[in-house]
Amino acid sequence: MGPLRESRYPTVAELVFSARALAIQWPGLCTLRQVGTSRGGRPLHLLSVGRARHAVLVVAGAHANEPAGNGTLLALARRTLLERELRDGVSWHFLLCADPDGASLHVTPAPRSLYDYHLGFFRPAGPEQPEWAPSVLPADRLPPETRALTGVIDELRPFLQVSLHGTDLGGSWVQLTRDVPGLAEPFAKSAAELHIPVETGASDAAGWPASGPGVHVMPAPEAAPAYPSLSDDARHSTWYHAHRYGGLTAVVEVPMWASDLVDDPAPHPAPDTAMHTLAERLLRDADAVRHVLEDVRPGPPPAEADGPLLRAATWVLELVPGLAADLVRTPPADGTRAYVGSVDAFARRVPLRAAAMLRRALRDTDAQAAARLDRLVAHWSDAFATRFRARWVPVRHQVEHQSRTVVAAARQARVGST
Repeated sequence: MGPLRESRYPTVAELVFSARALAIQWPGLCTLRQVGTSRGGRPLHLLSVGRARHAVLVVAGAHANEPAGNGTLLALARRTLLERELRDGVSWHFLLCADPDGASLHVTPAPRSLYDYHLGFFRPAGPEQPEWAPSVLPADRLPPETRALTGVIDELRPFLQVSLHGTDLGGSWVQLTRDVPGLAEPFAKSAAELHIPVETGASDAAGWPASGPGVHVMPAPEAAPAYPSLSDDARHSTWYHAHRYGGLTAVVEVPMWASDLVDDPAPHPAPDTAMHTLAERLLRDADAVRHVLEDVRPGPPPAEADGPLLRAATWVLELVPGLAADLVRTPPADGTRAYVGSVDAFARRVPLRAAAMLRRALRDTDAQAAARLDRLVAHWSDAFATRFRARWVPVRHQVEHQSRTVVAAARQARVGST
């Protein structure tokens, strides 16, 4: 994995600065306004291009550790301003960052390696994630970021909401809350042109029907989840909020580092055995992190808040036993090498992220524990990159692929909404 040479991801502050400049440059067409405030008092901004009733809403920064969406959002805003046909009967609205508090804690805008990326890693616990909070919290406890996002959806009633996501290592895929016929072809063409693998068996969409390679459509409500232990359910997230107005949501994922192992549709020779092996490694790696935490703080964690890094690390570790059991008890949702590879990556990610955030939480109070965790982060990052033959995807390619996919989704969804 070579160093990042060509550019870096824009920060939220840079994104807001650029959005203000666009609003000043295009005053009759472009507006920027505040639509909410985070728990930490940070503003949430919405950039709007055009005033047509038919609306597309693009959301960036729902996950703090997925920075490609910042560049994509800005590129899309500029493109909609410059290309009149994109505004033909359609207004475009861009939520600059759904979780500015989280973005302030993830601090690797220009990672040189997976290890470097994890040194500044942060992803909040599930109940603190704006899009996922409604699936795990009652309505009266939703964070203000979630209420701001759903408020924007209520106001705009978009025929399409697009949430810009990313993965550290793997391929690109799309998750749809309702099918968008015709999207699979331009999505695949873009990925091929930019040398980005398509993640045909994404574990995030395990068991979902596909309308084309890497384009997954959310199953019916009665469908059983692939991982029953996970409490969050996409069908209760903000992705579904647009459905009350006849709209749908597309989640566009793009990798920072690519791996050709996640787009191999060939049958895996022994998927059940592989799942047992991955479950055992997941438990073993999580135990290594948990032992460090127990040495630092014996006994169960206190009920009071411990800070976002420690809360997130503890939450991740609590997911592991159930997830490992799911991998063993539940038949593989897909028997391909691509799916087993995607689950392998997922099972590596979980303890690695817990170790990375716990390391950051302890580095100023327990240097010895932080050093133990640093060794785990370094070893697991290198093993992850080596196993998957990771290759860096230039930032401009990440942004271009996401942008093309969003535009294609808007065009095809508009056809279906008229």
